[in-house]
Amino acid sequence: MLQGKRELVRDYVASIPFDQRLYRHNIQGSIAHARMLARQHIIAETEAQALVEALTSIRREIEENSFPFKAELEDIHMNVEARLFQKVGDLAGKLHTARSRNDQVVLDLRLYVREETLRTVNEIRALQASLVGLAEDNRDTIIPGYTHLQQAQPILVAHHLLAYFDMLQRDRERFLNCIERTSVLPLGSGALAGVPYPLDRDYVAEQLGFGKVSTNSLDAVSDRDFVIEYEASAAITMMHTSRLAEEMILWSSSEFGFIEIDQAHTTGSSIMPQKRNPDVAELARGKTGRVYGHLMGTLTMMKGLPLAYNRDL
Repeated sequence: MLQGKRELVRDYVASIPFDQRLYRHNIQGSIAHARMLARQHIIAETEAQALVEALTSIRREIEENSFPFKAELEDIHMNVEARLFQKVGDLAGKLHTARSRNDQVVLDLRLYVREETLRTVNEIRALQASLVGLAEDNRDTIIPGYTHLQQAQPILVAHHLLAYFDMLQRDRERFLNCIERTSVLPLGSGALAGVPYPLDRDYVAEQLGFGKVSTNSLDAVSDRDFVIEYEASAAITMMHTSRLAEEMILWSSSEFGFIEIDQAHTTGSSIMPQKRNPDVAELARGKTGRVYGHLMGTLTMMKGLPLAYNRDL
């Protein structure tokens, strides 16, 4: 039994570095929930204000690296809750009125995925801008166009580069579509069967910038489609960037000789100092497999889960 407890603690230690990144989303959701409870007269306004102030101070502690994380408290949610009890006493328990860990966890994840999706969209846009800049700088440069990797017809290098712009545009649109399905409020679902309180879910959704509230509590606590959709969109994007990386590798080879990659983005050889190895492009190509793996891992995890919440999630 003691050995089992030690193994459990090791699992917790391993989880903290991963879900620490959810701290802002955890606190953001808790603040919106506390304000809604006061708005609905489920808790007093003064109680909600005390909870909001304490949660805000906890967020500040985490951002200033002074928060006392404890591995034995399992995850970011329990760490924040324990610290809240230290700050406001038993009042902290009222924050879980009409809320389960199950709908809280999926809310935090939805907030996180939405934020990451927006960041991804902006990074794709930056890559598109780079491609446009290169195309403008080389608007009159002619290169062979290929089919079957055999020279076919002459084309402008700008036209070739802007093919990737169009690929990335489809990627951006896919991610933007993901945001709509991610921005669905699960709070109010409870553990699996709803909660017996007069909640204002639309108010919470508005506070968090969500366009909808979930309609089925069983689905809400067990749905991770939005994660899979992000990963699927990411896999397609990585396929496109991998194709671009492969062409940079080919073009920089002595057989093609179309481009020379700056030394800042290449490495040399310990035995052949004349070489410039296109490591950055190779790493981009190689990491595509990791993203594919995450997608398949999540799909495989979800395929056999019965309703509603399971620890797999």
